[in-house]
Amino acid sequence: MKKYIAEFFGTFWLVLGGCGSAVLAAAFPDLGIGFLGVALAFGLTVLTMAYAIGHISGCHLNPAVSIGLWADGRFPARELLPYIVAQVLGAIVAGGVLYLIASGKAGFDVSAGFASNGYAAHSPGGYSLLSALVTEVVMTMVFLLVILGATDIRAPQGFAPIAIGFCLTLIHLISIPVTNTSVNPARSTGVAIYVGDWAIAQLWLFWVAPIIGALLGAAIYRFIGRMED
Repeated sequence: MKKYIAEFFGTFWLVLGGCGSAVLAAAFPDLGIGFLGVALAFGLTVLTMAYAIGHISGCHLNPAVSIGLWADGRFPARELLPYIVAQVLGAIVAGGVLYLIASGKAGFDVSAGFASNGYAAHSPGGYSLLSALVTEVVMTMVFLLVILGATDIRAPQGFAPIAIGFCLTLIHLISIPVTNTSVNPARSTGVAIYVGDWAIAQLWLFWVAPIIGALLGAAIYRFIGRMED
């Protein structure tokens, strides 16, 4: 149970820190942190939690990561569902806390997006479904490659959280304009349920694409990472 509780709180922190920065601080009058600040916030949530709970649960914080680790043979299938449930619940609770905070400001309108992921009319830059699909698949694929490589026993020890955190930051710098960046089905679900409507209708993409990307990343690393075996 400790592992699942750790995943709950870790994902809670990722959504509250990452989506919270987007909702509360990205466009704050005159002092907004912008895309760069939001990207850093997501990277820092993973970096800080990796050191805090990595030794307890592995700090997945993401159903796609758990599935990718399972596909690479590093995570048991029997723990997949409990991990995913804990991650999604943590994200939803974080979304609720963020909603309570954000709704305290006059003029708050959850239908404006609430850091939800989307495509077409709901893409920050107006990108199509195909663009969103390719972006989420490729970004998640690379994310898994970095995770698997950085946590390989042959890699320098103790630095994996830094590489993974900066990778997530870079992913956001690339893809916020396209989809608002998911690469994490729990993160997408945690805010989409409060928006409802279009965010729920488009949520399928932000489950399907990251999982496909995670499986591709695991397959690639199983090939390149074990060539010398």
